[in-house]
Amino acid sequence: MDYRNVRKTLVITLILNIVVSGAKGVVGAWAGSVSMVADAVHSFFDSVSNIVGLIAVGYSGMAPDREHPYGHGKYETMGALFVGGLLFLTAGIVAWEAYERFLSGAVPEITRLTVAVMLATIGINLGVTWYERRVGKKEGSAFLLADAKHTFSDVAVSASVLAGFLCIRLGYPAADTVVGLLIAVLIGRMGLEVVRDAAGVLIDTPPDIDDNAFSAIVLSTPGVVGYHDLRCRGKPGEVYCDLHVMVDSGITVREGHDIVDRVRDRLMDEYAGITDVLIHTDPADGSCVPADLPPHRRSGGKNG
Repeated sequence: MDYRNVRKTLVITLILNIVVSGAKGVVGAWAGSVSMVADAVHSFFDSVSNIVGLIAVGYSGMAPDREHPYGHGKYETMGALFVGGLLFLTAGIVAWEAYERFLSGAVPEITRLTVAVMLATIGINLGVTWYERRVGKKEGSAFLLADAKHTFSDVAVSASVLAGFLCIRLGYPAADTVVGLLIAVLIGRMGLEVVRDAAGVLIDTPPDIDDNAFSAIVLSTPGVVGYHDLRCRGKPGEVYCDLHVMVDSGITVREGHDIVDRVRDRLMDEYAGITDVLIHTDPADGSCVPADLPPHRRSGGKNG
C-alpha cells in the first residue's frame, strides 16, 4: 500500500469537507434553517474522520519494530472502526432530529440560495466519495473505503434536507420525518458494514483469496509437487499467508529451501496484496500430510 497516496487523498478530502461544512453553516445560519445548520454539523464529522484517518495512516505506515513485528497496519483498521462509530452516531442524530422536527412542526426558510448551496455541496461530496473509493480500492485502504461511506452518508443527509424542503412545499410536513428516519436507517446500515469489516480484520478473519490464481503461482513453480494447509490473515493490500509446500523427498535440504524461496518470492511479486509468506517444507511421500486431508488439497487445489 502506498501510504503517501492515502495521506494525500485524506488531506484533499479534509479541505473539501471543511469548505462544504462552512458553506452549509454560514448559509443555513443566514437563512434561519435549523436543518441546514444541523447538516453542516454532520459535514463537520467528515472532517473529524479525515483527521483521525491521517493519524491512523501515519502510524500504519511505520516500519515493523520489536513490539510490532508484523508492522502497524491495524492502526488503519482501528481508524476505520472509529468511522463506523461516527456513522452510528450520525444515524442517531438524524433520527432524533427527524423526531424533533415532527414534534415541533418547525418549518425552515426555503430560498433559492439554500437549495443551490445544498445541491452544490451534494455534488462536491459525491465527487469526494468517488475519489476516496477509487483510491481506497487501488491502494487496498480499509480506512478510505470506510470514509467514502461516511462521506456518502453526508450526501444522504443533505438529500433528506432537500426532500424535507420539497415535502413542506407540497404541504406534507410529516413526510419530512419519514424521509429522515429512512436516511438514519441507511446510515446505520453503512456503519454496521464498516464495523463488521474492520472487526473481521482485527480478529483475523481470513481475507478473500483467489484460489485459482494462488494455486497457479504455487504449482507452476519448478520443484513444487503440491501444497496444503493454507492460512491467511490481514486486510486488503496487506495479507500475510502461511502454507505447507510439498517437494520431492529425495532432494537436499538446500534444494528444498531454494524451491520454497522461489514460491515465496513469486507470491509476493505476482499476487497483489500479499505482504509476506511463511512456508513449511513437506516431503511429497505424504508422511507430513494429515491423513484426513482431502485429496484435492494434497495436490494443491482449493485452499483456505
